Amino acid sequence: MSYKTILVQADLPDTVANGVRLASQLANDNEAHLVGFALSGADQAIAQCNAAVAGMVALPTDMSALTEKADALLAGFAKQAQGNGVSSFETRRIDDTPDYAIVMQARYADLLVMPQGDASGTPSAVLQYVMLHGGKPVLIVPTDTKVEQFGKAPLLAWDGGQQAARAINAALPLLKRAGKATLAVFNGTEHYAAHGQQPGADMATYLARQGVQVEVVQKTTKQPIGTALLELAAELKADLLVMGGYGHSRLREIALGGATRDVLKHMNLPVLMTH
Repeated sequence: MSYKTILVQADLPDTVANGVRLASQLANDNEAHLVGFALSGADQAIAQCNAAVAGMVALPTDMSALTEKADALLAGFAKQAQGNGVSSFETRRIDDTPDYAIVMQARYADLLVMPQGDASGTPSAVLQYVMLHGGKPVLIVPTDTKVEQFGKAPLLAWDGGQQAARAINAALPLLKRAGKATLAVFNGTEHYAAHGQQPGADMATYLARQGVQVEVVQKTTKQPIGTALLELAAELKADLLVMGGYGHSRLREIALGGATRDVLKHMNLPVLMTH
């Protein structure tokens, strides 16, 4: 198993260097095709213009500033990907509603690479929507932490649930290249039938059969699980966190699970997450 098509967001100047660098590393490691996309904002501008004045229609020339900016960012992505030694890559400009457009692009990729959010670290609504509805794993890159390398010392969050199982399975191409992975189980005896007789043992056996060297760490905590995970990641000097993403959206209002929300807000290392 490997990633053969990787989709990376390449239109945020303050965070693109981290994301493109990590995506390029993944593309090189997996001999994958790398797709950089940029959101022009043209679709939103047209909607806002038409809503503001009845009967007004934005002309293509009115969108040129937006599309030219996106194209310039994509040119920068192409230069960086080439400089990183990526042999197969392309650029895509998206002139559509961001959340829906990225979800549709995700259908044809093995992995998405997206930034955590804006400069303050606030998780973007688009990221949250794509994580919940994209159907593919998302590698989330921290906004205010420079990431030189990742995936050598991964921390896996295991609660016996469906989302966590999907995340670990999606991370296998990375885990097989890692020196050793740590499987963390918090409060493993609190949830009936979530684990076998020894919490974490069955998943450790599964990973060992996949060729992944893994150590199980069981912890009891009264802290929020997201906080406990990030503290353990710092203690272990982990350079990747793998976890399930929990939440739902109703009428475009997104409600994330507590651990998911806390990690997305306070993360300082790459996080591979899937719903």
